[in-house]
Amino acid sequence: MNDIVKIDKLKIRFKDLTAVNNITLNIKKGEMFGFIGPDGAGKTTIIRTLCGIVKEFNGKVEMFDFNLRYNNEKIKKNIGYLSQNFSLYRDLTVDENIEFFAEIYEIKDFKKRRKELLQFTKMGDFRNRKAGNLSGGMKKKLALACTLIHRPKIIFLDEPTNGVDPVSRREFWEILSQLIRERVTIVMSTPYIDEAERCSRVALLNQGKLLSLDKPENLKKSLDKFIFEIILNDVRNGYNLLKNLNGIDSVQSYGDRLHVFLFEKDKKMINKINKILKKNNISIKNQEYISPALEDVFIDYLKKYKEE
Repeated sequence: MNDIVKIDKLKIRFKDLTAVNNITLNIKKGEMFGFIGPDGAGKTTIIRTLCGIVKEFNGKVEMFDFNLRYNNEKIKKNIGYLSQNFSLYRDLTVDENIEFFAEIYEIKDFKKRRKELLQFTKMGDFRNRKAGNLSGGMKKKLALACTLIHRPKIIFLDEPTNGVDPVSRREFWEILSQLIRERVTIVMSTPYIDEAERCSRVALLNQGKLLSLDKPENLKKSLDKFIFEIILNDVRNGYNLLKNLNGIDSVQSYGDRLHVFLFEKDKKMINKINKILKKNNISIKNQEYISPALEDVFIDYLKKYKEE
């Protein structure tokens, strides 16, 4: 794959805040690339910079072999951007919103393309409904249809399914999967780790710094800890009892379970954990070693970052 986006030593400051700190990475044509990280990690700032919205930056950014600093308008014609917030016209219908964006991009014969997008996003039955009366999921799909009206080569999605119900999330991802099959490059930020797992590569960010960049499966293989999962009836007390135990790297809680990060598979340590929990009247429903999820890997990177 050819690199469609090239970022070299990108640094962005807002007054005293360094939002992006010396990041270098490339994005390949036709891939789904994900930025993940907590609030304030720099995800949105990077995407807004690539879209030409944030103009003050240090470093070099190239897209389609054009330098972003000097060819912003040329690049904009080939990209689409879907922001976190709904930014379409609430008093216009679905049809009218798509037509408005077609006019912005000077697309004269847009009706055939609009029909394709309405079918593609399953919005055909709602074309005469005002955007302000759509559900959250349908608003996202309408915004995506408007983003795609001019057939962009890259689309940038900033937390596109945040606040969307599970059914709409699934439908949205079906649409993105089809776009990937059509060789559209997708660059997205997401707070959902399960969505990041679907990306071809992900960049782990924290406080403006790039912690790691690789395929999700390679990141999971890189974890140098063993994860022992314990499902128990009192997660809060179990967590407090185990978090500072010698021989344990860290403990994370997920609903009704704990993930205990161990340096090695140690039967004596497991027996010690069970003894402590039993002594404090905490019942264990199930326990086993599990393969790490991307979220486990990200938490481990964050812990290492804080220790540096």
